[in-house]
Amino acid sequence: MTSKLFAICFHATRPSGLARFWSGVLGWELADGPDDGIAILPPDAAGFRIRFLPGQEPKTGQNRAHFDLTSASPEDQRRTVARALELGGKHIDVGQLPEEGHVVLADPDGNEFCVIQAGNTFLADTGFIGALACDGTQEVGYFWSEALRWPLVWDQDQETAIQSPDGGTKITWGGPPVAPKTGTNRLSFELALPAGADWEAEVDRLTSLGATRAGADAGGGEGDGGRVMMLDPDGNEFSIQRSR
Repeated sequence: MTSKLFAICFHATRPSGLARFWSGVLGWELADGPDDGIAILPPDAAGFRIRFLPGQEPKTGQNRAHFDLTSASPEDQRRTVARALELGGKHIDVGQLPEEGHVVLADPDGNEFCVIQAGNTFLADTGFIGALACDGTQEVGYFWSEALRWPLVWDQDQETAIQSPDGGTKITWGGPPVAPKTGTNRLSFELALPAGADWEAEVDRLTSLGATRAGADAGGGEGDGGRVMMLDPDGNEFSIQRSR
């Protein structure tokens, strides 16, 4: 049985404060999470949650992944931006052009995100979180398509995107050039394996697709709390654990 995307994890200097920010921006319910973390829950039980875990990794450069939030109208975009600013977000400059319609912001922990203008056809019918936009290769897009069993919905000029068969948020990779990785990513995927599934068989499947075990888990076996830390083909950290 294939593991599913359980959560997008933020490693934050103040997890509870960052959780309150994103709960306020998205309108998602706050909930206590395992492993000393806190989570916000999607309105659709089939979607992924967002978890906030303690982390002191200093921020160096732009994150390798960020959320693209959608807008139903120009007024809706302005409301989202205003709400984010009221909750502690700020405008930032990442080289966007004045004529581009999206607004680039950072959350209180410095993580970038965009509020996309209304009428974006690529993000139509995806929900409020239209995309998790990632810096990554075509190879890693293919890997995650196979790993999650999510079909490719874009594959052109080495740019890729996948989406759950049930719809919702897309995950995209922008293709080359990919900036060198420095330190541990602030955002990562957390996969959950359904109850009764063969743990080692799933880890072996992911390894056969191009993943590697990371750190102390490289020697095999389960990590702490029934979790294995792994790296995807671009070296991005992710975890796989038994279903909760």
